[in-house]
Amino acid sequence: MYSPSDFRKGLRIIVDDQPYYVVDYQHFKMGRGKANIRTKLKHIKTGSVVEKVFSANDSFKPPNMEEKKMQYLYENTGEFAFMDSQTYEQISIPVESLGDAKWYLIENEEYKVLFLDGEAISVDLSPSVVLVVTETEPGVKGDTVSNVTKPAKLQTGLSVKVPMFVKVGDKVKVDTRTGEYIERAN
Repeated sequence: MYSPSDFRKGLRIIVDDQPYYVVDYQHFKMGRGKANIRTKLKHIKTGSVVEKVFSANDSFKPPNMEEKKMQYLYENTGEFAFMDSQTYEQISIPVESLGDAKWYLIENEEYKVLFLDGEAISVDLSPSVVLVVTETEPGVKGDTVSNVTKPAKLQTGLSVKVPMFVKVGDKVKVDTRTGEYIERAN
């Protein structure tokens, strides 16, 4: 059981018999009353965001979630196929469930797949990934003013703004939370 004092971003809880995770929360106190917690919750299955206010005495159960390490195989008509390396069992996750995570999946890499009540719902990504640049314009000599960027297309189809010195074939580190370029990787 969780209480509002346990809240942190990403915490998974059951509210009104529905699974949510905490997107944002803020403690506030009005006059002589007791402290309340204003939250933004995102529904785990549907992705809808709701705002709720809880008192300090409320309690919440964790949802019945499980994580399995699975290998990403391929994408086929809007579904992403994963395989359990131990049992060779294959599952498909629809692109709607993955959201922006689809831009960071590399074939044959292992990821943590999240299951809710036995159904695969999403992929848990690391904070950053290394991807190869497949398309970008060549840098022009003399365009070295600080913070000049150009668009680049990466191996997964994701487009990001990169510095002028990045060229086709370079590996770049990208933040999976914001989709922004971090640095060039070796």
